[in-house]
Amino acid sequence: MCGIIGIISREPVSSRLVDALKRLEYRGYDSAGIATLEGGALGRRRAEGKLANLERHLAENPLPGTIGIGHTRWATHGAPTTRNAHPHATARVAVVHNGIIENFRELRAELSAEGYAFESDTDTETVAVHVTREMDRGAAPREAVAATLKRLEGAFSLAFLFKDEEGLLIGARKGSPLAVGEGKDEMFLGSDAIALSPFTDAVRYLEDGDSVILDHGRAAIYDFDGNEVVRPLRQAVGKAFYVDKGNHRHFMQKEIYEQPEVVGHTLGAFVDMTTGRTKIPQGQPLDFSSVRRMAISACGTGFYAGTVGRYYFERYARIACDLDVASEFRYRESPLGDVDLALFVSQSGETADTLASLRYAKAQGLKTASIVNVPESTIARESDLLLPTLAGPEIGVASTKAFTCQLTALAALSVRAGVDRGAVSAEEELELTGALAEAPRMINAALHLEERIEELAHDMANHRHALFLGRGFSYPLAMEGALKLKEISYIHAEGYAAGELKHGPIALIDETMPVVVIAPHDRVFEKTVSNMQEVAARGGKIILITDEKGAASGAVDAAETIVLPNMPEILTPIVYSVPLQLLAYHTAVHMGTDVDQPRNLAKSVTVE
Repeated sequence: MCGIIGIISREPVSSRLVDALKRLEYRGYDSAGIATLEGGALGRRRAEGKLANLERHLAENPLPGTIGIGHTRWATHGAPTTRNAHPHATARVAVVHNGIIENFRELRAELSAEGYAFESDTDTETVAVHVTREMDRGAAPREAVAATLKRLEGAFSLAFLFKDEEGLLIGARKGSPLAVGEGKDEMFLGSDAIALSPFTDAVRYLEDGDSVILDHGRAAIYDFDGNEVVRPLRQAVGKAFYVDKGNHRHFMQKEIYEQPEVVGHTLGAFVDMTTGRTKIPQGQPLDFSSVRRMAISACGTGFYAGTVGRYYFERYARIACDLDVASEFRYRESPLGDVDLALFVSQSGETADTLASLRYAKAQGLKTASIVNVPESTIARESDLLLPTLAGPEIGVASTKAFTCQLTALAALSVRAGVDRGAVSAEEELELTGALAEAPRMINAALHLEERIEELAHDMANHRHALFLGRGFSYPLAMEGALKLKEISYIHAEGYAAGELKHGPIALIDETMPVVVIAPHDRVFEKTVSNMQEVAARGGKIILITDEKGAASGAVDAAETIVLPNMPEILTPIVYSVPLQLLAYHTAVHMGTDVDQPRNLAKSVTVE
């Protein structure tokens, strides 16, 4: 949710802290700040709004020092103001924080009763004040942090900087991610490898409950019980990607255009393209032959990918699937005795609700698998099986390439499951994988429709409400298309199963209501046409997304039609996602909203 960076060096760190925060700004951009030590004294610079405001502040008021911490914020506690910006500090310690301290009110009342004052509305300041209280009682910095961590409830990652301690940084994590980077005579803390990639590719990922003590040449890592432990040193992938928009106006547009490549990479992880046979990535032991029932759980766009996955598994593998929004899954206390596999979907692999659902499933004794884009993430590490999507870093808050890679992985997995269960013959497997192999080309064909879709987006921008309709595989896409439009353009939009139109939403239809209908010429096309006719009879403005065969049928007089190539049914969710992404993107651009960093949203939701 928020981004954290820490550097201990023998060279000035201010500019490098800001550079790292630029790579973390996708995690939050309500405010930003850094703190350093110079001559043992704590100094801070903070600014409301995006990182550029902090850069201007630092240009006018430089902050020297060879050790420091930085933060870019997505607000949870307290308004996004300079007063509530991180780092939070007392006279003795500065701290940056990602996550939520659930019992901060109790701790704040306790500290206030002892005479300690607070300057912000945040839960984070409570951590700084509690550490200060422990130090006032005679504790050394490490002891003060350890005592404070034992009192904290919630999910968090933290980094601490101490007055008069120019050779000491302390970090800790419980639920929220934190990585340690190793350099030459310098060390780093960061929320992910992307933040550390300009400085090092040697990274250790802290496990849940770990804390770390950094000096110039060493990282001493301790588990929750205080035992020193060793976490594996990994070659981080972040350095392989230069996070830049290239020739595109926004990261979202760039990532939409990366889809032919990254979908192809992901497909290669699940299909042997030489033989046309499906496989489990990295030879992991996953046999669907004994899987009778699955549980799928995810949040946001990942949930809509999971919804398509449910259709895939039930259609091709004949496996019954339960489907839950992760934020509800564990609280329903669903009996899982007849579930043989729990599958979780997350771009970041750090989504708090999805992680909690994974842990609930594991506690029930289930075998778990995760479809994740960050293989070093917590969800990936805690799952029994990792099923990676190879989308690369996704910077735009609105998911695009990660979504289509999730769909690709789910499609290929469902075919593998069908083969294992005898529901898909060897000949059918070749036919289905051959169809999936066409995905990059079909996506590229959809991208060539951008100019036409941009024209439609200019009209969409004149409306304040929209409906999206679909049946079968297209129903989850209707919900995802509506989500894309509202999250970046702020137009209210809803996605419905087309057959549900007459059960309420039809009351909204008039000549001012655009209705986007996703209708490839598949086995439910005629049913969808009948729903379109209901819209047309009431003057609704239909934007039809179909294929050549559907357009040629002339079944309904749509106001506008976007025509994709004819394609096998298994491909339609993957390819038809692209015009929906482009429609939302160009609508937002035309309206002048912040496409990559829409208001009130963050890329990685690491709090409940």
